[in-house]
Amino acid sequence: ELFVLTYGALVAQLCKDYEKDEDVNTFLDRMGYGIGIRLIDDFLARSAVKKCRSYSETADMIAQVAFKMYLGVTPSVSCSNTTGNEFSLILDKNPLVDFVEELPAERASLCYCNLLCGVIRGALEMVHLAAEVTFLQDRLKGDAVTEIGITFLRKAED
Repeated sequence: ELFVLTYGALVAQLCKDYEKDEDVNTFLDRMGYGIGIRLIDDFLARSAVKKCRSYSETADMIAQVAFKMYLGVTPSVSCSNTTGNEFSLILDKNPLVDFVEELPAERASLCYCNLLCGVIRGALEMVHLAAEVTFLQDRLKGDAVTEIGITFLRKAED
């Protein structure tokens, strides 16, 4: 809960520091990336998970173990394409927006929770999985759910 409260203050300060939403989004992604590359060690030590054998297993692990461990929610996972490298994490409840009612009209292109995309991308990179992670839907923007898209690009070389 402390993280959720301080996260709102962080985003508010970034909005004061940067005029453009794109700059705030980039900063949040970079910050999340830095957290993700450090958080993966904690995740692997605390969860004692075994190596995932497929992108599908990896997406399930992110949703069922990592989100539950760090945010207390379990998103549903759906595969978005036939090649099996695109997945959506669908959150019915996003704890980062518990104290946020709506985005101001002048901040319509702000991706408030973009930190999550950076965290996922950074953690995946540390286990040698290159991925694109973006918000596809956002409740703060009037969508029915919050949806994070993960596209596994290729397995990085060791």
